Amino acid sequence: MKRSVRFPVPATMLRRLALASIIANVAIVVTGGAVRLTASGLGCPTWPRCTDASYVTTAEMGVHGVIEFGNRLLTFAVGLIALATVLAVLAQPRRRKGLLGLALAVFLGIPAQAVIGGITVLTNLNPWVVGLHFLASMVVIAAAYALWKRSGEPDGPTVAVVPAPLRALALLTTVVSAAVLVVGTWVTGSGPHAGDQGAARNGLAPEAISQVHADGVFLLIGLSVALVFAFRAVGAAGAARAALVLVAVELGQGVIGFVQYFTHLPAVLVGAHMLGSCLVLLATLSVLWATRERRPAPVEAQAAPAAEPVTAAV
Repeated sequence: MKRSVRFPVPATMLRRLALASIIANVAIVVTGGAVRLTASGLGCPTWPRCTDASYVTTAEMGVHGVIEFGNRLLTFAVGLIALATVLAVLAQPRRRKGLLGLALAVFLGIPAQAVIGGITVLTNLNPWVVGLHFLASMVVIAAAYALWKRSGEPDGPTVAVVPAPLRALALLTTVVSAAVLVVGTWVTGSGPHAGDQGAARNGLAPEAISQVHADGVFLLIGLSVALVFAFRAVGAAGAARAALVLVAVELGQGVIGFVQYFTHLPAVLVGAHMLGSCLVLLATLSVLWATRERRPAPVEAQAAPAAEPVTAAV
């Protein structure tokens, strides 16, 4: 005889998994930076294997092989967290709109990002592909952040908490923030720390592209400061706080960027700058989310039949 056994996952557990996914994806960006900064980018000289004859590193490959292979292993850990998050969404007694799509976007983004990482190895660390690898991670982090925020919201309509022009300004700030990240990969591709001594550079003049990047940063900070005052003027205290945090993160990231440039890019500061890039992205998204809120669903909608929970035959 068969009976159904319910396995509901508390909403708090789903939210924790979504937060863990953000942290794990930021961590893999930092460890990926460590691969490049220790010149271990070709520690495993091929992909998906580590060598032509082995899927794992060998003693002959030394510390560079260990570092590169360790970063590859971390991808599986990040993927397991994403898979657990998808399963947690499916197990929700009342599944919120959009959660499954976001969870799948994070989960599928991880192997896609890994494939791009494999292409970087197969192209001998082509700087344009390396930059795309970093930007792919940023997209996954953004999806993980959206999942985390959505998992804590009710199911009602979304309502703006600031006037439309300020929402447009917040969106413009987000676009500029993304552009700064893109140009930052061009700066990285023009300078040292290629990931391997024989890796090619993108051919851009480091001083010139660094100036373009700095100009973008100044614009981003200016827009962010404008958001702080504009949000305060309309009484949007939560949005103003989020914008103030963004300004603080941008200033910290800017200081690291200038110091690393004038100290000839020490590896430790470059790694800190990569972490800062993730924090700038998250702080920017926080501002964008703070310009709206989702209200509770109407009573009749809340009384609607719940989604069928995940069951297992016993």
